[in-house]
Amino acid sequence: MRLAICPYMLRFREPAGTSRGILTEKPTYLLKLWDERDPEVYGLGEAAVFPGLSPEADHRYEYKLIELLANIAIGRPTDLSRHSSIQFGLEQALRDFSSGGRRRYFDSPFTRGESEIEINGLVWMGDREEMHRRMEEKLRQGFSCIKFKIGAIAWKEEISLLRELRSRYDADRLTIRVDANGAFSMDNVFPVLKQLADLDVHSIEQPIPAGNAELMKFICEVSPVAIALDEELIGIPTHEQRQQLLDFIRPAYVVLKPALCGGFSGAEDWIGIAGEVGAGWWITSALESNVGLNAIAQFTGSLDTSLPQGLGTGGLFTNNFRLPITLDGARMRFMPDAPLDRKQFDELDWKA
Repeated sequence: MRLAICPYMLRFREPAGTSRGILTEKPTYLLKLWDERDPEVYGLGEAAVFPGLSPEADHRYEYKLIELLANIAIGRPTDLSRHSSIQFGLEQALRDFSSGGRRRYFDSPFTRGESEIEINGLVWMGDREEMHRRMEEKLRQGFSCIKFKIGAIAWKEEISLLRELRSRYDADRLTIRVDANGAFSMDNVFPVLKQLADLDVHSIEQPIPAGNAELMKFICEVSPVAIALDEELIGIPTHEQRQQLLDFIRPAYVVLKPALCGGFSGAEDWIGIAGEVGAGWWITSALESNVGLNAIAQFTGSLDTSLPQGLGTGGLFTNNFRLPITLDGARMRFMPDAPLDRKQFDELDWKA
């Protein structure tokens, strides 16, 4: 077996605001796996590293990719327990290669075109006017669940936007989620939770920064609005550590990004543990290209899902890839009969 890697810079259509700053571009790495006896058939994956969020995103990241490349050439295993995004990319490439290089990672009613996935509409951070414009766009597109990224501007402006939305649509007609990305602290989180509960907000993701399990446990116990863990799940490599975390904190939900929580195998492990402690879950992208997003959608479509998922990020980039996933408002579909465009990948600058 042989492996090749290709660094690729994704460029945003418009600046994306997060609590960590404004993003205009994001690096990623594509992986191509093939048998030397038949190089025309290859498996494709994406190591969706996220600088500032992925623990492995440092100057040694490419060395780990080179180590993996060399080890695959000689048939030696590589320890990826601390490299979740590379684990994620390799699992994709292996699954795709095993299915004949057709970009089919999971067989399910979704990939057979028999079912679809409901997704939430995502309102990125920005000033109030920008967020209002994005909110109205999601409403026009027919989303029944809208998630707001909060924590970048004054809270009084963000909560006024949520109040306006709830005044127009009650909780039976529209689900509101918020994602704080750890923007709050012990000093200000509890009034925020009360205000969100008053608006029948479904949940808040990661209200405080990851790494303070005692405070997060307390917040989960007393919060009037459901707490979902997100960044808290990053960088925890073993089943025992994951089980210990969820058993201690007892969140209402976990939000799973396969690129950040151990790939598909890690996400499946988290889902199993969440079930043991009575927590729900949904899956979101980590700003992958359509290579990774296609694989995540197929993974999600193979599971028993009941909540809107966070997979609507494919349209964020100007230089994304063409793959057989499509969005129609709040519905994501896989097009099994769509032709496979291999040329867009063959022409990339692969390093073997």
